Amino acid sequence: MLGRESRRTAGIILVVFPTVIYGGFSLLKFLIDRTSGYLDNPVRQNLFRAGHAHAGVLLVLSLVVLRYLDDAQLPEGWKHFVRAAVPSAAILLPAGFFLSILSPSATSPNGLIYLCYAGAVVLATGLFALGVGLLKKNG
Repeated sequence: MLGRESRRTAGIILVVFPTVIYGGFSLLKFLIDRTSGYLDNPVRQNLFRAGHAHAGVLLVLSLVVLRYLDDAQLPEGWKHFVRAAVPSAAILLPAGFFLSILSPSATSPNGLIYLCYAGAVVLATGLFALGVGLLKKNG
């Protein structure tokens, strides 16, 4: 069973998830509409695809993390951090990919690509903490 906070977070994630579906629909429209310029910029294509994929996978991972979190032996503050870390990474990583190449004529990412690094650190820290908490519970 999920605790109250984890259930609330799961509900928020599920309500937000259609934005990822809309993002996939938007990418499909870019691919179909030859006048969008999307197919003319391989860097933009790759970063947009990466952003969309990371958003979806990390939101699903967020739901999986919530299932295990309430069983982990962690202080409440760390549980709160983990509960927020993975969904936050699902925002930071895609934001870095999308915002770093907004201009259709950009040939390389701008400084906002560093949001990806921040998201990766937050994600790794949250997952590491959860793993330690689960191992301590079994210890």
